[in-house]
Amino acid sequence: MNELTDHIIDAHIHVWSPDFDRYPLSPGFTRDDLWLPSFTPDDHFAYSHSLGKVRLNLVQMTWYGLDHRYILDLIASDPTTYTGTGIVPGVSDVSLADPGKTMHALSEGGIRAFRVRGGKTGRPTAFGRANRWLDYPGYEAMFKTGAEHNLGLSFLMGLDDLPDLIRMCRRFPATPVILDHLCGVRIRDGVWPEQEIRALCRMARYPGIMLKLGPFQALGDGKAPYLDLLPLIERVVDAFGPERIMWESDSGGPVVMQDPHTDFAASIALIREHADFLSASDKQQILVKTAEDFFFKR
Repeated sequence: MNELTDHIIDAHIHVWSPDFDRYPLSPGFTRDDLWLPSFTPDDHFAYSHSLGKVRLNLVQMTWYGLDHRYILDLIASDPTTYTGTGIVPGVSDVSLADPGKTMHALSEGGIRAFRVRGGKTGRPTAFGRANRWLDYPGYEAMFKTGAEHNLGLSFLMGLDDLPDLIRMCRRFPATPVILDHLCGVRIRDGVWPEQEIRALCRMARYPGIMLKLGPFQALGDGKAPYLDLLPLIERVVDAFGPERIMWESDSGGPVVMQDPHTDFAASIALIREHADFLSASDKQQILVKTAEDFFFKR
């Protein structure tokens, strides 16, 4: 096997442990809130390792709150395989540690990005100021820290949230910004979302922005081999370039693959075998190098 076919980095998976004594849920959460009883890296490897060496970006789960022990322990056990995306509150009505200092402290344990929810994703953080939802000292501290220490801000958001992110990207052009899940752009009921794609692709003018490409089971009709997504992939790659795009499966997430043992492989095959508009080096960039360069090469 060569490097193109025996290496993958899954840039976005959710993990949580079945050991609730060692890794307790945050107060207020119960096991009824979990999408699955548990999801661990071994669950991922059960269907992904057949494709070669797989490295993972572990995204902190909401029901662990600010307790990052589970993903920190996993990263410490094998930092060549695991990296992480944490949670730091940019806005709070209680006194917490400075979010920038918290980012830096967590980064020493291998967490390289920090998730931020958009103002319109169901949990508004701007207390009624959706059009200026990032206009808080905590977010400013996070952008400054991201620029100073090359730590990413990974946004779970929709297109309606982009104007204030644009404002911050102009103020902090050196801050790495990652847009999760194509910023919510989808092909719904077979309808081509031209205006949404244009809005997303306009973000490519800000060089600090990277894009997570996936999850394929949620972007179109949801059925492998996901061929309906090829025109969408071509558009975003053409806009951002492969060096700013990293593939993700969102394994463990709320939109599950119909059969992970076949559908995970189909997601990789969509890039490797069906995306004829990509060169071999483009495919390697999307499946490996973009995430490798940002998360692992430190």
